[in-house]
Amino acid sequence: MFAAMIAGLYRRFAKSEKANVAVIFSLALVPMVYLTGMGVDYTFAVDRQAQLDAAADAAALSAVTPTMMAGTVATAKAQAINTFNAQASQVANTNYNAGNVTVTIATSGSVRTATVTWATTSVNSFPNVLGMNTIAIGGTSQATAGLAPNINFYLMLDDSPSMAIPATSAGITTLVANTSAQGGCAFACHESDPAGDPGDTVGNPGGEDNYTLARNLGLTLRIDNLRTAAENLASTAKTTETGSTASYQMAIYTFDVGLNTIAAMTSNLTTVSSDAANINQLEVYYNNNLTKTDANNDTDTNWDAAMKAINTDMPNPGSGTTTKGDTPQEVLFIVTDGVVDETVSSTPGLSSAYGSYEGGTRQQSTINPLNSSGNEVDTDWCTTIKNRGIRIAVLYTEYLPLAEGSWYLDYVAPIQSNIGTQLQTCASPGLYYEVTTDGDISAALADLFDLAVQSAYLSK
Repeated sequence: MFAAMIAGLYRRFAKSEKANVAVIFSLALVPMVYLTGMGVDYTFAVDRQAQLDAAADAAALSAVTPTMMAGTVATAKAQAINTFNAQASQVANTNYNAGNVTVTIATSGSVRTATVTWATTSVNSFPNVLGMNTIAIGGTSQATAGLAPNINFYLMLDDSPSMAIPATSAGITTLVANTSAQGGCAFACHESDPAGDPGDTVGNPGGEDNYTLARNLGLTLRIDNLRTAAENLASTAKTTETGSTASYQMAIYTFDVGLNTIAAMTSNLTTVSSDAANINQLEVYYNNNLTKTDANNDTDTNWDAAMKAINTDMPNPGSGTTTKGDTPQEVLFIVTDGVVDETVSSTPGLSSAYGSYEGGTRQQSTINPLNSSGNEVDTDWCTTIKNRGIRIAVLYTEYLPLAEGSWYLDYVAPIQSNIGTQLQTCASPGLYYEVTTDGDISAALADLFDLAVQSAYLSK
């Protein structure tokens, strides 16, 4: 419109002998100033709109974090308002005030939606030119997440003899130094009749087993840290539950030659924490003998039997909502050093990178070992369980490359690099954790618990 007007004026004055370039320029200057002022103030308004939209996005997201989802609607609403106000106050040249934002939080089934709506004005730099002091700006942002669901937690903890390794490098050195007459042994084997096989106790005071020796030396074993971790996890679960709308139940099992119940499934997490104190090292009769009459050749880590049993114990999961007829979600925690030692009925052949057989039917391997063609030779219980909708969280207590003795070198060293890999494959996405010697099993298990709980917030 302005261009047509200027063109018409120019033609009119060009025909006149009195046409004056200065007059033409003066006439053109008015719309040019108007257009410039409008462009500058509109650009400023767009930029301020973008900044406040970003603040609204952040505010909406802050209301549906796992922490907020575990709390009340009022707390989440206050969090969103405070987040928006903190960022909005940094945007210059607006007439924003704390009352310019509204937050609504709606819940439908297991899903919570936070909506942040804001409105204010952008202050113009050329109010006299445009004839208005401000430009109205506003927007809406929305974020959605699942509510904290009800969950049943199953802890399946490895208490086989390999968990009798001292928990620190210094402890391992101490135990090896004090068993030099045995060739240096880092395993604090727990034997009920150590005198029955004196070769395992030679050099120990009074013929005591290495477990008693470790205790007398004041050493902390991995099984001790595992016990403490289970006790602490039950307490952590209770604290998390108390601060949320969710209901948690927990059961604790250990596994060695089979699956052992330490604490049956219950909502009394205080009791679970107390029961965890009963987690102890598997006691064998003596080397190669589980009992006096069971010469089991030390096949004391039967992964397949334990997984088969836990799969039977766990019901199919629900969505964890409070909807009538719905049931809790199910999460299986596995803590292990990942080495299987069990008797098998058949020996279909293993890739040497995943395991081997001794004495015909003793399988020492990773979990879910592969044959030379890359195919699994055992039932893949991890996939079976995950296909039921149950999440699996795995804490790998790294199997140590123990140099002393030929057993490790012959049977574990060849598969060492694949132990963690197979455990990670067993875990559900994002629910795998490793802890090494000198690491904190309690902290690692607590971190894994947090990851499991957070993954449960996702909307189905």
